[in-house]
Amino acid sequence: MKYFIPLSILFSASIFGQNLNIEQAKKIFDLPNHCIEVEYPNKLGNVIGSEEDLKTPKQLRPIFYGCFDWHSSVHGFWSIINLMKDFPELDQDNSVRNKLNHLITKENVEIEMSFFNDRNNKSFERTYGWAWLLMLQMELNNWQDKDAKIWANNLKPLSDLIVTRYKEYLPKLVYPIRTGTHDNTAFGLSLSLDYARSVGDKSFEDVIIKNVNRLYSKDVKCNIAFEPSGSDFLSPCLEEALVMSKVKNEEDYNNWLKGFLPQMFKKKFDLQPGVVSDRTDGHLVHLDGLNFSRATALFKIQQKLPSLKHLNGIALNHLNYSLNNITNDDYMGSHWLGTFALYALKTKHEINK
Repeated sequence: MKYFIPLSILFSASIFGQNLNIEQAKKIFDLPNHCIEVEYPNKLGNVIGSEEDLKTPKQLRPIFYGCFDWHSSVHGFWSIINLMKDFPELDQDNSVRNKLNHLITKENVEIEMSFFNDRNNKSFERTYGWAWLLMLQMELNNWQDKDAKIWANNLKPLSDLIVTRYKEYLPKLVYPIRTGTHDNTAFGLSLSLDYARSVGDKSFEDVIIKNVNRLYSKDVKCNIAFEPSGSDFLSPCLEEALVMSKVKNEEDYNNWLKGFLPQMFKKKFDLQPGVVSDRTDGHLVHLDGLNFSRATALFKIQQKLPSLKHLNGIALNHLNYSLNNITNDDYMGSHWLGTFALYALKTKHEINK
């Protein structure tokens, strides 16, 4: 599609040796900025209860209707806000700001909420989209900007609804979902825990910590040799290890990780990046996202346990593999991969401050 920048131009391995600069930020920024108002193609993912539900994506979700699906739209907004905060020059003419003013309104949030309150769709985007919505809210909350404060206030009722849904859902979740895709429980809990701590919601934080420990504390010997599956963009083993690093102190986490992934403590531990055979295939291209999310997890685990410094090299290998091998601007990758690359990049810089 002509309005997308080729990802081969977008990224290069040299990004990771320096701070993100304006040229690089603009290339990442343009991906979601170009698609948040692109309604089609679109994967709705909702349950249709009657013919009254047969509406366009924009009618159903007047904010998050672009970028192919709801969750990609949400984390596309996260990428835009994240980069606008650090690089205000990306929107010198205020065109993006005006776009966000038009989209993130109280009226539009009410329509989005009505969709989530539909009895047929109360589990919609559970928990991947939920978590990214909370990340977007966190990003807006932390931006001292007059418009961002309005957007944050407008979006908060939907975020509060998501928190309520989480509190209702987690006690009923007898077993964690360990897939390498959207349903992965650990990934959603990891992002949501960051949100709870950022807003000082001790009640939500306690619920997450309690359930993380309940679901994962007794796990041992995760078979990472079985990863990845053919369309993973998350590592079940590493996402679990990451969320556990956020709820345990260093000593307890060290002991738990030795039982869960003992091979990580060997200096010769290695993990090869996921290989993508066709980047025009929306499922196969997930493996580029896997390489980015693995890198994020490995950086964070090493930050928790500095003795595992050898994990940094594995993380960098994953990053550089996908950055160097994304060679086209096909919509199946370009509508979402920029977010995962940005998240990995910012994680690396955060731990190396």
